[in-house]
Amino acid sequence: MLLYRQAAAFAEAEIVIEKSRFIAHVRPVESREEAEEFFSEIRKKYRDATHNVPAMVLGERMQVQWGSDDGEPQGTSGAPMVQYLVNEGITNTAVIVTRYFGGIKLGTGGLVRAYTQAARAGLDASGISRIMEMSVYTVKMDYTHLSRLQAGCDRYGYIIRDIVYEDMVTAVLVCEPENIEQVRGFIKNMTGGKAEELSLEEGIARVPEA
Repeated sequence: MLLYRQAAAFAEAEIVIEKSRFIAHVRPVESREEAEEFFSEIRKKYRDATHNVPAMVLGERMQVQWGSDDGEPQGTSGAPMVQYLVNEGITNTAVIVTRYFGGIKLGTGGLVRAYTQAARAGLDASGISRIMEMSVYTVKMDYTHLSRLQAGCDRYGYIIRDIVYEDMVTAVLVCEPENIEQVRGFIKNMTGGKAEELSLEEGIARVPEA
């Protein structure tokens, strides 16, 4: 079950609009303190910038929504970035957009579009992860079955999170709970019932969004 969507990794992206440079930095975060620390790092790095506009959305139900215009006209920068994250269903994510003014005023509507576009470019560079409730299935089998196990990922809807190579192969598989019995059946048939099931647990997994 999908819990929420989140930026996949730290990323940055730059766009230029009417000679102004907009540099977006994006990071997945788990708390307001972590977001504030991130914002502080970027402000120090770009202390000579015209503006450093931060925005964050936190919580599985997006309970925390906050942004600052950092000297831009009220409601033209931080709030549009927060709204963009909310509209995209993205939370536990911090975005800060640095602007170097290029000498041409963009107007209220132009600023809203520019900051939203910069935030989008940052998220595109980061990629999105789907945070999901998943079944985590650990199984041990003979090496001869490894290639079929790897080939079965797309067909049976699981991800191989880890493989340990010892006298036999131990694989940690992650799948949606509704698929677990199909996955177990596939492995049982593939190995002729010789696979050793080590554990089956429910957990949280980060899955890259296609």
